[in-house]
Amino acid sequence: MKARGRGAWGPATKLGLPAVFLSCIVFFLAGFFGSMLLSQDISSVRTRPSLLESVDEETGYNPMAHGETGETSVVSIPFQVLSWKPRALLFPKFATVEQCQGIIKMAKSKLSPSTLALRKGETMENTKGIRTSSGTFISASEDKSGILDIIEHKIARVTMIPRSHGEAFNILRYEIGQRYNSHYDAFDPAEYGPQKSQRVASFLLYLSDVKEGGETMFPFENGFMDFNYDYKECIGLKVKPRQGDGLLFYSLFPNGTTDLTSLHGSCPVIEGEKWVATKWIRNQEET
Repeated sequence: MKARGRGAWGPATKLGLPAVFLSCIVFFLAGFFGSMLLSQDISSVRTRPSLLESVDEETGYNPMAHGETGETSVVSIPFQVLSWKPRALLFPKFATVEQCQGIIKMAKSKLSPSTLALRKGETMENTKGIRTSSGTFISASEDKSGILDIIEHKIARVTMIPRSHGEAFNILRYEIGQRYNSHYDAFDPAEYGPQKSQRVASFLLYLSDVKEGGETMFPFENGFMDFNYDYKECIGLKVKPRQGDGLLFYSLFPNGTTDLTSLHGSCPVIEGEKWVATKWIRNQEET
């Protein structure tokens, strides 16, 4: 059995060596070229995203084709819904520290006591103490630094209301004890007379931190309508000023009527100083 085994293997081994050797070479070459082709396919798949030049680096989204007034990039501006009654949203770090400081610097030398739009029967004398801040109006076109232009463009993005509908920035300073009693930004024609346009929304950009006090308050938030409410009282939803944060709220409903829950005010500053830039936005272009 052993001899037969050796006899069976011996001739096959002698005759089959060239064939076996040739087969090994063929398999080696096939594996080598096959692996090269496979690695090329894999590398092409891996590098494919870099060919998408239109992918927005910040968000990772591929922008869509846009209209003539559209924009080429996808923008991400984080926000928090603070309330639905009124519609109020907070935009953390909407402006940089440098931008906030620049706005304060340009306004500081121009401040004067803040004034009120007077209703029928009201006078400067009988409305003293309602609004005790100091402030100034500066439009983006007056700002040589370009900071207000950047902020205004960003506000238009988040509200989707064109820049041409905005009033000039009202930059305000509240010192210790200064406040603004609760009020509406929209003007009731029955109280203020006929209006050419109406304030739809307000955007407050907080330019400084406040150690204590100075919150923006919404006393009627969530429909809490107390008609015995003392307009000096600081209650309801209170938004603490933080440098760079933006607060957007709407004074009108989509049907154009006043949202009564948009009543708001500025709590007295207890410690520190409050700086804020207010942008009132109307339902028609400002001329």
